[in-house]
Amino acid sequence: MTLLMVIITFVVVVLRYVYSIGWVWLQESYVWLHGLVFMLGAGYTLLHNGHVRVDIFYRPNSARYKAWIDLCGALLLLLPLVIVVSLVSFDYVASSWARLEESREAGGLPGLFLLKSVILAFCALIGLQGLSLAGRSLLVLTGHPEFKPEDEETEPI
Repeated sequence: MTLLMVIITFVVVVLRYVYSIGWVWLQESYVWLHGLVFMLGAGYTLLHNGHVRVDIFYRPNSARYKAWIDLCGALLLLLPLVIVVSLVSFDYVASSWARLEESREAGGLPGLFLLKSVILAFCALIGLQGLSLAGRSLLVLTGHPEFKPEDEETEPI
């Protein structure tokens, strides 16, 4: 999707500045692709520790400390945020489906209700990933043998 987004952006720029041509649907498509890449890639990014955090406090510490940070982050920040976004966006997506919403612009994208449904899919995927992160952190904290770090000895909490 990212490659497609870059190609469409390039085509839009070339058509606009070289040929003075522009299509609303083409311009809207790369805006929506930006959103899709973010929403569908967020859970994958969290799974592979690619998310932004302050590594000054995280990286040099023990696995138990990291597990506490991950558990608190998942339970106090990520999951509540996912719940709020789900609740707020449900009516938004439902009304879009009820109208079979299309672009407001003449010549814009049809089927925006399908694209807006990805918001709820994003919430579900990132919520599942947050639960997985919290569960994994709990297993590290309780000393589960499969999640015990090799480089650390048993230490009190």
